[in-house]
Amino acid sequence: MRSFSLLKSFSEKKDFAGWDPYDGLNSRLFQSLPLVRDSRFCRLAWIQFFKKSPINFRRIAGVPEQHNAKGLGLFLSGYAQLYRADPRPEYKEHIYYLADKILTISSKGYSGYCWGYNFDWQARAFFQPKWTPTVVATSFVSDALLTAYDVVPEQRWLDAAVSSTQFVLKDLNRTYDESNGSFSFSYSPLDQTRVFNASLLGGRLLGRVFAYTKEDPLRQEARKVMQYACNHQRPDGAWAYGTLPYHQWVDNFHTGFNLECLHQYQQYTGDSSFQPFIEKGFRYYLDNFFTKEGIPKYYDKAIYPVDIHSPAQLIATLYKLNRIDQHRDLAEKVLNWTINNMQSRKGYFFYQKKRFLSSHICYMRWAQAWMFYALTYYFISLNTKEWTNEL
Repeated sequence: MRSFSLLKSFSEKKDFAGWDPYDGLNSRLFQSLPLVRDSRFCRLAWIQFFKKSPINFRRIAGVPEQHNAKGLGLFLSGYAQLYRADPRPEYKEHIYYLADKILTISSKGYSGYCWGYNFDWQARAFFQPKWTPTVVATSFVSDALLTAYDVVPEQRWLDAAVSSTQFVLKDLNRTYDESNGSFSFSYSPLDQTRVFNASLLGGRLLGRVFAYTKEDPLRQEARKVMQYACNHQRPDGAWAYGTLPYHQWVDNFHTGFNLECLHQYQQYTGDSSFQPFIEKGFRYYLDNFFTKEGIPKYYDKAIYPVDIHSPAQLIATLYKLNRIDQHRDLAEKVLNWTINNMQSRKGYFFYQKKRFLSSHICYMRWAQAWMFYALTYYFISLNTKEWTNEL
């Protein structure tokens, strides 16, 4: 509980704003060098340098601390869960602040509400200018708005989340499996990549909004997305990150995303036809991503770097699949290891622990928002209000 209180206090004092592993291109120094700024290779190298360096050069390079829509969405989900369990006025104030802040930083010019990141982003497959909306950011933000609406029924939050399905359906690109009509959503309107967790997050959003609107086309399209991903599940239950040759790794937290999206699609739509894929994937997840000491591995074949996303996603996955009580020992073991090895005395969580040279940089979206989100689910799962008295 002390761990969560320190994290909560730290994040509130920072106004939920901070640096991000991928925000290197926000550097005023980098932006002042046109020949470097306009080079794909230089953009990629610059981002990787800031992402992988254990030393934070952002202040020197002029990278500002900012709000990130997805990070705000994770905090919003957390406060909504806290308010559901213990309706304190301060939680409600944070819900209003975060939800309405999210609406003000939406990306404009698309078919519905949508959100992107507050930095230019150069990936191997494509380049995205800042605020380019992505299915991942939009899914998490819309999911948070719906969770907030469930506890504080402000119509504008529901309207924004419903509107976001139009972005998913009309603005994202699709890759079809002609044999059965299933398809994968692209990551953004600017690319054609087939990343399973990203596409599934889009499908989950359609499924959750269907639960409110009962518009059957949402359910039908969501099912095709689920089918596409399940068609690409390996016989052992694993999913590669995507279909491109350099997307063939299998990692911890994206596997968790896949599982929770499939399960929640079923929960929202009543379609249980993907349960065998969930069971096979969940078994692979438990058997391959956590050591007996409670270390959350990054890859199925390698422990390091231990990324803060992995323990956070474990708690979310167990909670959303209704299996946290069944695997309470694992959840506690992983949380205890994470708090003992990856939390600073100031309350914030580190980015990555490596075998030799770890990164203790404080990232708001990647680390603090995710652990806040995860810990709220963990405490809610205890089914007791004793913990609320200690906050």
